[in-house]
Amino acid sequence: MGDVLLALIPVVAGALYWFGWRVVVMLILANGVGFLAEYLFVRKDRQPVTSAVFVTATLLVLSLPPALPLWMVVLGTVFAVAFGKMMFGGFGRNVFNPAMVGRAFLYVSFGGPMTAQWSEPFAGGLGGLAAYLPDAVTAATPGMLLKKGIAVPWESMFLGATPGTIGGTSALLAILGGVLLLVRKTANYRIVISAVAGFVVAQGLFWIGAVRNAPDPWRAMMAGSFLIGVFFYATEPVTASNTNIGRWIYGAFIGVMSSVIGLFSVWPAGTMFAILLANIFAPILDYTIKAGMRRREAA
Repeated sequence: MGDVLLALIPVVAGALYWFGWRVVVMLILANGVGFLAEYLFVRKDRQPVTSAVFVTATLLVLSLPPALPLWMVVLGTVFAVAFGKMMFGGFGRNVFNPAMVGRAFLYVSFGGPMTAQWSEPFAGGLGGLAAYLPDAVTAATPGMLLKKGIAVPWESMFLGATPGTIGGTSALLAILGGVLLLVRKTANYRIVISAVAGFVVAQGLFWIGAVRNAPDPWRAMMAGSFLIGVFFYATEPVTASNTNIGRWIYGAFIGVMSSVIGLFSVWPAGTMFAILLANIFAPILDYTIKAGMRRREAA
């Protein structure tokens, strides 16, 4: 858990620069509420609050719009902890990624604030280091513009100077943090490689096949939260596949479904739903692979 929080430092620093000090307020609030929510569940058994709750709260905030009302941040955090983890028995027993559970709850419950009220990032100078939150608001993110066939410079998406979720606008910072996770073997490289490959292949086929408004794989990957989703959310060991063969399949499924959902659904990106769908199938995938291995050994 410490490695994950350490790897998120570049992402948080970038978010602070692009969107101001409100990002820090949201992080402090979510982590405090998350700690309290888990404490209320574990105190009767005199169990400690795990550091995983801080990872959940931080990842949830990084998946939200910068101007989301603070009471929604609180509600989403409580839902993530209570229904994403504690209802399954606590740390290590959850089926779904808790941060994605909290985001999905907010996404379907508060569509307007979650999908149509994006902050234009600060640019130049101190950026958001000298401000609380950008005043300029837009209804479109790069993912939304690409779905309409509007070109978006890949450089701005790579660096992070675009509207979007707090931690999902900069592909560069997501990659820097993700590489740290891979070097320290906190994230499994099989999931990351197969997810990226699955996305590139699927998106490339749609692009080559001239599917309506399908962007090229490079721009599609830069837009939205695909990269941070692959490095930090998809690789959570509790909800991901735990066999090597399963990890290749699990990651490829997330990559392909992220492309399919993002292109053909009304949503600008599909990584969140792709990860939650993959979480559903991860246990049965591992069971099938292990059962096949046992049969081969018995033969």
